[in-house]
Amino acid sequence: MEHHFNLSDREFAQQFENCSLDPALFTHEAHLRLAWIHVTQYGVETAILNVTKQLVQYVAFLGASAKYNHTLTIASVKAVNHFINKSSADTFKDFIAEFPRLKSNFKELINTHYSGDIFNSSLAKQEFIEPDLVPFD
Repeated sequence: MEHHFNLSDREFAQQFENCSLDPALFTHEAHLRLAWIHVTQYGVETAILNVTKQLVQYVAFLGASAKYNHTLTIASVKAVNHFINKSSADTFKDFIAEFPRLKSNFKELINTHYSGDIFNSSLAKQEFIEPDLVPFD
């Protein structure tokens, strides 16, 4: 089980925002959880603004700014939003259990939207690239 679940949504979001979240807890699933928290609380557009700003701050605090990918961050929030709109879950745990593909096949899921490799693109790291295959809804 992921250790980020030892924190409530509020604690998790606050620790991430103030850069006190243990980096060992910030797994791919935790990244999805952050998106889920923000989308469910603020809607997708504000979630994109919040998550991108906070993630830039967090990776800078950790000295890992080179790992930040703007396109991937926004695409992640949009993908989470897509599945939230299909979900009946009230908690992130239930949500990720309902849509395990977000965790287990995330790269494949994102690649259905992009013909190029946004994971390693210098441009994608700097600015948002719109999907060229299937738009996010």
